[in-house]
Amino acid sequence: MAVTLAEAGAQVAAVARSEKAIEETAEIIKAHEGRAIAVPCDVHDTKSVTAMVERVLAEFGQIDVLVNNAGGGDMKPIIEMNEDEWLRIVDLNVNSIFRICKAVGPHMIKRRRGKVINMSSMYGLVGEKNVTAYCASKGAIIQLTRALALEWAEYNITVNALAPGYIYTERTSRVFDNPELRDALTRRVPLGRIGQPVELGPLVVYLASDASDFMTGSVLVIDGGQTAA
Repeated sequence: MAVTLAEAGAQVAAVARSEKAIEETAEIIKAHEGRAIAVPCDVHDTKSVTAMVERVLAEFGQIDVLVNNAGGGDMKPIIEMNEDEWLRIVDLNVNSIFRICKAVGPHMIKRRRGKVINMSSMYGLVGEKNVTAYCASKGAIIQLTRALALEWAEYNITVNALAPGYIYTERTSRVFDNPELRDALTRRVPLGRIGQPVELGPLVVYLASDASDFMTGSVLVIDGGQTAA
């Protein structure tokens, strides 16, 4: 998503706890003559988020587009999950968006423009056993998106969400590289395959561009038809 935004002309701040990963992303962008910086940040920590936003503003002068993509979860029955595990997932998926929007929001409100893109999931729309915390938190992101869209509409700031289905990433590779698991999951997807990260890029560019100026509070689903079944 970061690389596709850069290809569309954006100056990109790659943000994550993993310094190696964001530096690699920034180098890919710069290798194609784009402008990018890598900014380490722990989205669990308000001070870290504040410092990250200050660094981006100092480097670029403004923030036009915010992509909230931090997330994750464990596959575990709820009766086997302790409270700390539940709170960790909710904090990563939902509270992180609150922290970053609270830090970036005043800047966008002052400029009376901005695009916020939140990463939900098809599991924010449908349930799945043994991933209750993940489903609950991704559903909360959709409601956060809708409510914040109304709150910030008067400032010409749009807030939308993406809800991907099964996407092959470094994190999910341990599942999809297992032929038995991959085949079982692929059978659940009407289009008969797993999505690729590159397929999310154009949707993010659309939501970041003027083409989506009349769209806010919406959820774009990209799941191979799974939630339509």
